[in-house]
Amino acid sequence: MTVLDQLADHARARVAAAREENSLDVLRALCRERGRADGARRFREALAAPGLSLICEVKRASPSRGLIARDFPYVAIARDYAAGGAAAISCLTEPKWFLGSDAIFRDICAAVPTPMLRKDFTVDVYQLYEARLLGADAALLICALLDRPALERCLAVCGELGLAALVEAHDEAEAAMAAAAGAEIVGVNNRNLKDFTVDFSNAARLRDAVPPGVLFVAESGVRGPEDAAALRALGADAALVGEALMRAADRPAALAALRRAGQ
Repeated sequence: MTVLDQLADHARARVAAAREENSLDVLRALCRERGRADGARRFREALAAPGLSLICEVKRASPSRGLIARDFPYVAIARDYAAGGAAAISCLTEPKWFLGSDAIFRDICAAVPTPMLRKDFTVDVYQLYEARLLGADAALLICALLDRPALERCLAVCGELGLAALVEAHDEAEAAMAAAAGAEIVGVNNRNLKDFTVDFSNAARLRDAVPPGVLFVAESGVRGPEDAAALRALGADAALVGEALMRAADRPAALAALRRAGQ
């Protein structure tokens, strides 16, 4: 099994356990009580701002790197990102390999006004209702985990809930599927989720596969200002940056340098 297969299987097990606690109907009712969110507009406008918008990630660990942050003051990290001008904050909620949690996500949502992306491995629409109840503005949909009917269903549910969807592709076929399904924000991942290797040129190769009018996000592999400048030059609207900021000795300074390079 690939790493992505394992992540997907564990996500399905988590959804099954969550359904034992609260059915999908319960989550739907709770979402109706809260009303439709305004997250889709907030997230999209943040990414569409002039220059290269930065989605800054709060991440404690990963399958490829193991433990990234032994000391993990996640609220302080998110506040650094917000104060430094992050367009959005991505927070991992996958618990086994990334050591994330819904509680971490809630705490960050309560502490910062910045649009929030719930980053998890969506295999069921149940997780989108969870994202809405957590206070997310956007959810991640990975094409490698969803066929086109499932992707279209997830996009429809995001629309009903007022969530933005960051639809992630890694190759030409997935980018075409995202466009055909009507994705408004497409992220091209430079990381191959099957073996977690990184090819920073992948975003450039797939740039033309994302139609005009669709926001283009480059994900993974940004190490410093030169990478941010390169992404802006190829026409990326935003970049998702994780490990480079999580490992930085001075996160505000590192974020400021990336922002300058992306203007």
